[in-house]
Parts: sequence; C-alpha cells; structure tokens
Amino acid sequence: MTTRTAAEDDLADLYRDLHRHPELPFREKRTAGLAAARLRAAGFEVRTEVGGTGVVGVLRNGDGPTVVLRADMDALPVSEATGLPYASTATMPDAEGRQVPVMHACGHDMHVTCLAGAARELAEGRDGWRGTLVALFQPAEEIAGGARAMVDDGLLDLIGRPDVVLGQHVFPYPAGRVLISPGEVMAAADSIEIRLFGRGGHGSQPERTVDPVVLAAATVMRLQTVVSREVSPFERAVLTVAQIHAGHKENVIAGEASLTVNLRSFSPEVRRALLDGVERVARAEAQASRAPRPPELRTLNSFPVTSNDPGATARVRRALAARLGAERVTDMAPLMGSEDFGVIGSAAGAPSVFWGLGCADPERYERAEREGRLTEEVPGNHSPAFAPVIFPTLPAGVEALVTAALAWLAPQDEDPRTP
Repeated sequence: MTTRTAAEDDLADLYRDLHRHPELPFREKRTAGLAAARLRAAGFEVRTEVGGTGVVGVLRNGDGPTVVLRADMDALPVSEATGLPYASTATMPDAEGRQVPVMHACGHDMHVTCLAGAARELAEGRDGWRGTLVALFQPAEEIAGGARAMVDDGLLDLIGRPDVVLGQHVFPYPAGRVLISPGEVMAAADSIEIRLFGRGGHGSQPERTVDPVVLAAATVMRLQTVVSREVSPFERAVLTVAQIHAGHKENVIAGEASLTVNLRSFSPEVRRALLDGVERVARAEAQASRAPRPPELRTLNSFPVTSNDPGATARVRRALAARLGAERVTDMAPLMGSEDFGVIGSAAGAPSVFWGLGCADPERYERAEREGRLTEEVPGNHSPAFAPVIFPTLPAGVEALVTAALAWLAPQDEDPRTP
C-alpha cells in the first residue's frame, strides 16, 4: 500500500472542499480566496480580482525565463449524481437569475488543486531553478470569458511576456496517464442563441397562429443537414442543438421559441460554413412558416482552436517521459471539446502547451474497455456522474505541472531560454 505524504493529504482535503463548494463563472470568489491564500503562504506576490475573480501569483527567483502555469476555476450548472460523500449540493443564481444546481462536472477543482500543489512544491524547491514562475487561476473558462477578461484587465502588464504558457485538463482516461501532442488538440466552438417569432393563440385554433414550436422543430431537423450535407466527411465538425424553449401552458400556442446551437470546428473555412448554414436555415425556415418577423441570432460565446507549439510541446513531452516514464506519456488525439487557454499565449505572443491528465479509476477503465462499455461505465466531462479519482490523479497532476515548469526553469549550462 502506497504511503501518502502530509502534503498529499492536505491537497486531497483542499480538493474535496473545492468539490463541495463549486461556483459559476465569474462568481468564483471563495475558490479564488483559497487559491490566493495558498500562493501567499508559499511566498508569491499575489494579485486578486484580475479580470473579475482571477488570481495571479508571481514568484521571482533570479534571472531566467518566465513560465506561466494556468488552472481554471469555474463550475457548471449541473446537478451532481456521483454519490460521493463530498458531492456538491450547491445552488446559485445563473446569469439570468434562475437558481440552478452547481457542480464541478469538468474537473476544474482538480486543476486548481494541482496548481496549488505545484506552486508550493516549486516554491519550496526554488534553490534548484531560476527565473519567474507565474501561477494563474482563471475564472469563467466554461463561457469562454475568463482568459480574455484577464488579458483585457492588464494581465501582461503584471507578468510581462512569458516564455511559455502551460496548462492541463483532466479527461476520462486512466489516472496517472498524460496525453500530449503538438498542433491542434481542441476545437474552436461557437454558441448561438436563435429567437424564432410566431403569432400566439389558443391551442384549439392553430389556423389563427404561426406556431413557433413547429417552426423550432423544423429548424432543429434542418440544422442536422448542415454538417452531414455541407461539410466534407474529411473535415471535423459538430453541430448540436442543446436547448429549446417555448410556451408556458399546454393549451396556449406560444408567441416565440428559442434554440441554442453549439458548433465545433478546426478550420476557419468549416467554422464559416457552419455559421453561415445556421443563419441561412433559421431564416429560411422562418420564412417557410410565415413568421411575422425574421429570427434574431446572438453569439453567446466563442472559443478559439487550442493549438500546441511544436517545439515547446516536444520539450515538455521529453521532460514528462523522463520523469513519469515513457509508458505513462501518450499521444493526445484532437478533441472536439474547447478551451480558452490559448487566448493567453496568443495575446502574449508566447508558445503554449496544453495536455490531458487521466482521471478515471484505472481498473474500472480497463474493465470497461475490455467489455466495450467505456461510454456507459466511465463518465465523461460535463456528466453529472463525472468524478476524478483523487489518487493517483492528484499527485500525477502536480508532478506533471512541476516537471513541465522545470523544463524551462531548471538551471542549465546554456541559455535557459534555449530549447
């Protein structure tokens, strides 16, 4: 049986606490407070409320490169169904003022905990490296707002131009495994709200109305052809209608309906085709339904493609393989999920590297894979049943961040900025 250190037990307690107390985007005040306290205790200069609720810790340790380690903090409006003793029962008002359940269904609590642990370990081992370490706790990743908000609020004035920006994300692969590849690793995403206008009336007199529910249904079905009939099968694209709302009473035909559409793509050409297709279909179906006015389309959020710098990625991968063992470091296939991590490196003109961290119970994963039941037995991100196993996920995540940072910060005979 593996003996855990006091530091690991302390981090595990922090993780459980964060999991019990999730917070929605730009409301991560408690989480930010815990992160800031950890950084101050480790000797970092700390700035809070950067870009709303963001936290920036800077540890200057002589001449050398500047390395940014980033973790996101926000949770999702999901009702937890993990059955864990530390499961969230929290609720919060969402952006529209509706009281919603809140859960860390994407593992950002693990990201925060791993960065807190890595910051402490690097601070305690500062005699072994030189340069500047930046620990960045970012709000509002789930709505693609936090990274841009921090940049717009003067992040780069606080930290200067970094030499590299590093980050990781938990995914439902065996815990302890790290997945990393150069180039495009996560898709661009666009979320759009479509308001469809009808003419309401009594449910018994549809001939006197323009039924927006029928219009919405026709729009949903027609939208399914945008990818299947307008995008080459050799390209990668996803179109999902995630929400549909209309009406308040079973015998009243509503006056309008709304849809939310989520688009995923890797190339600018495919992204443009998806956006154009959504608008064209919405307008055409409204006209076909005799809608009294054209639909209104509004962009809710937009994520860029997450792309890893090839040279920096090779450097990180070599370091991870040397530290963790080559058998634990595997390729990261491109994912249709999205991230705003790349905004920081792009704004700074610095290379960035983003890798995956396995968080599923290895035995459960292996059994489910053997039985062909991975999707049924191993919950994925955003599922109400998603729950990283604390060990070995947590120590592996701390070790990965420390190792990647030291690939730049560790003293070298040559210029430390040279790959």
